Amino acid sequence: MRNIALAFLALLLGANPSSALASSSDWFETQGGRIRLITAGQPDEAGRLKGMLEVDLLPGWKTYWRDPGDAGVPPQIDVSASENIASAEFAFPAPERHDDGSFKWAGYDEPVALPIIFTLKSPAEAALIEADVFLGVCETICIPAQTRLTLDPARDAENPEDTAAVEAAFAALPAPAKPEFGVSSAREEGSKLIVEAKVPGDPASAEFFLAGADGYAFGTPERVEKEGKTLFSLEILARPDSVPAGDGLHYTLVTDAGAVGGRIPFM
Repeated sequence: MRNIALAFLALLLGANPSSALASSSDWFETQGGRIRLITAGQPDEAGRLKGMLEVDLLPGWKTYWRDPGDAGVPPQIDVSASENIASAEFAFPAPERHDDGSFKWAGYDEPVALPIIFTLKSPAEAALIEADVFLGVCETICIPAQTRLTLDPARDAENPEDTAAVEAAFAALPAPAKPEFGVSSAREEGSKLIVEAKVPGDPASAEFFLAGADGYAFGTPERVEKEGKTLFSLEILARPDSVPAGDGLHYTLVTDAGAVGGRIPFM
């Protein structure tokens, strides 16, 4: 009887592919939109596998960048319940600065794809992603979207639609900063951080986003043109007692010529 039941279950799964694990999760429906995870391709020799969190927002709704600013919470992902997954790290397309009258925040008010790098513990072995995802989806108030999204990255790994979507998400990321487009210096002046930026195009179009982390927090950047230089002044709201190890704080610089990203060393 047990063998018959198992065979019947396999038949059902074969007849209904949506009930079987695939390289994209089911959609999670929430007020204001829906979210799902997708992976594409095979892990590289270091075990890195590309994927993305697709956030399909309804008109009038928004979600947040890696550091929202005055209000909101950044997207979070926890893969500790997964099999053979060591870590997952978001990357972020260039955000926009928003002012709703009460708060200024950095994020997205249209559907957005957040690239993810999953790292397998053992690249040659099978993996199962069980990702606990949390993000704020907001209209006039914020609705926490919290769920577990499950997928098997090896099942239908070469799906052309999923592959194209993940490739497009990574292609939309800010380019690496370079000497002629990026932060050229950052210094403290009293309670402020002064950042000098090299920007192509119209300096008046420049927006600067700096993500607080490891005990650092900053106010909204204010752009200043001084002696032909494009500067951004940020209030230092919090800092750790000692300088952390690591590469520094993530920044994104946006102009009418495009967007770049990089790091500012810890102070």
